[in-house]
Amino acid sequence: MGAQKYQPMREGQTRFLRGEAFGRAGKVRQVTAASEKSNPITITLMEEVVRRENLTAALKRVRANKGSPGVDGMTVGELGGYLREQWSRIREELLRGDYQPQPVKEVSIPKPGGGLRQLGIPTVLDRFIQQALLQVLTPIFDPTFSSFSYGFRPGRNAHQAVKQAKEYIAGGYEWVVDIDLEKFFDRVNHDILMGRLAKRIEDKRILRLIRRYLQAGIMVHGVVQERWEGTPQGGPLSPLLSNLLLDELDKELERRGHRFCRYADDGNVYVKTRRAGERVFESIERFLWKRLGLRVNRDKSAVAHYPERSFLGFSFTRVRELKIRFSANSLRRMKGQVKAITRRSRGVSFGQVIEGLNTFLRGWIGYYRLVETHTVIRDLDSWIRRRLRCFMVKRWINSCHTRYKKLVAMGVNTKDALAMAGSRRGPWALSNAKPLKVAMPNRFFAKQGLLSLLHQYETVR
Repeated sequence: MGAQKYQPMREGQTRFLRGEAFGRAGKVRQVTAASEKSNPITITLMEEVVRRENLTAALKRVRANKGSPGVDGMTVGELGGYLREQWSRIREELLRGDYQPQPVKEVSIPKPGGGLRQLGIPTVLDRFIQQALLQVLTPIFDPTFSSFSYGFRPGRNAHQAVKQAKEYIAGGYEWVVDIDLEKFFDRVNHDILMGRLAKRIEDKRILRLIRRYLQAGIMVHGVVQERWEGTPQGGPLSPLLSNLLLDELDKELERRGHRFCRYADDGNVYVKTRRAGERVFESIERFLWKRLGLRVNRDKSAVAHYPERSFLGFSFTRVRELKIRFSANSLRRMKGQVKAITRRSRGVSFGQVIEGLNTFLRGWIGYYRLVETHTVIRDLDSWIRRRLRCFMVKRWINSCHTRYKKLVAMGVNTKDALAMAGSRRGPWALSNAKPLKVAMPNRFFAKQGLLSLLHQYETVR
């Protein structure tokens, strides 16, 4: 890099040296006019964190993310007023390195594959400070991460990871080393993580604050439990810290010349033979334990041919050409959600059911728009309409007379309506009968406002 032009500074003026600071060492230094004379370097990354523009952006992001209150009960809507009154004090604590985060609140949410995932929800104030930290740390660390790491990074997403995986498989790397880390977020070693941070960050206040966030207790049933390992999911900093730790694995895989994709703690390595996959699996398992203190969950990890494994909710199939498809678990979860929305016992109207389906299906197909198996989408579209016909039949189930009248009013001839009204078959069987399809064809659901899954799929692609 060429020499930068020197500009003399007035007393008290500051200047951030970004060329060498960010480009080579990833450290931010601030030089004052007084210090330039005596050459000492003052590390001022925390001053970047509390800079007004950075804080404004952090507050905007926290408000947009919403989220539930932490242990103090403060809501996102109350944060602005609190900051107006207390920010001067908090800012001074941050600059002195004295700020103490509050404990996180334990929250359990269901995992897609079953079981519960434990989250640690920081207070909205701590989420705000973490977000401000994240915005300053990301430009330092993210450019150094592997190009095959896709999770929780600017400009990167799960779809890019799936497309990269498809390229590997199409290139003949058809065996997958599927690595599942055992309770990764609960097992992060604080000393190893802080050691990696300290290699790039010299501001001791930043390092001290991050360690305090890592060690902030978790409140369970009103009692604060200490934590000496793990980085709780739920705070803005957790994804960056997890990427920072696992970047060492990425670099090792790159050094060995492996083809891999990683999204947060979900990673696959692609090889040409089972034997090669087994060797890679054993070596990665040793590396993770010896270097990062992380264990591989052998029950969920495997070396397998690509159609047998899923990645981020997708899988792959090949008939004449390689295609992206839904994983079996993705389809099962999707159908389970549709069944929950169309369950008659919810006590909602048909219009409310349609509205709930539309909201769910928009987001669902938006994520799964990469799928290339058109017939599966078409069959799902038909199955959803059948679920809605079943919903309607259940509403008429206690009265044959009501069922008969409804069917005739919907255009079914009297003979078929009478047969349907007196049928002893259950609602699900009746929902596929021809008279009910006549009563409620595709255009019927369109008039009710139901969005066609197939049409949405074709639109987003």
